[in-house]
Amino acid sequence: MVQRVTYRRRLSYNTKSNKTRIIKTPGGQLRYLHIKKNTAAVKCGDCGTALPGIPTLRPVDYARISKPQKTVSRAYGGSRCATCVRGRILRAFLIEEQKIVKKVLKQQQEEQAKAAKKEAKPAKKSNKSKK
Repeated sequence: MVQRVTYRRRLSYNTKSNKTRIIKTPGGQLRYLHIKKNTAAVKCGDCGTALPGIPTLRPVDYARISKPQKTVSRAYGGSRCATCVRGRILRAFLIEEQKIVKKVLKQQQEEQAKAAKKEAKPAKKSNKSKK
């Protein structure tokens, strides 16, 4: 005859949070062993890859560990992976460089326009004096 096994907690339904497996105790009895849910690794917010250096825990367990264990000592550490951070820094640098280049080109065009006006003005005066 098979021994009956009952849940050991108050929740009496077979839900996702109440998963169990049957174990045999040293005394020879069968008992339910409540199983914790599988954990998902912390992922990069940009590319979605798992972040190395951060433990894979349930949300409650993150509250129990210290802050240095939850982050990486870098800008966006614990939120973005190193490749995405590198890409962000590079993008910001290139955008700033592009702004500077635009400013310099605009300045050069203005100087050329001024030089062209100066050359054009005396030529018009000389045309009037010829007539």
